[in-house]
Amino acid sequence: MSWDFTEDAAFLALCDAYKESGEPSAMEFLAHGEGAFHFQELSQNAAGEGIDLSDSDDLEAFQQEVIDTLEELCS
Repeated sequence: MSWDFTEDAAFLALCDAYKESGEPSAMEFLAHGEGAFHFQELSQNAAGEGIDLSDSDDLEAFQQEVIDTLEELCS
């Protein structure tokens, strides 16, 4: 992926919310509530950057990359 989503405002908000949540699992955090909201916003921003997430495999790969990055940078 050519877009560095870690600099996107939606990712930064997602990271902050994840830190504040105390949730040990980024996957669980993204599955509900505030995490799901911020992930949806990040996905929309990705589309605005020309990233096609209409294929479920691509969306799943993007979600996994976000999860891995959250756990690495924001825990």
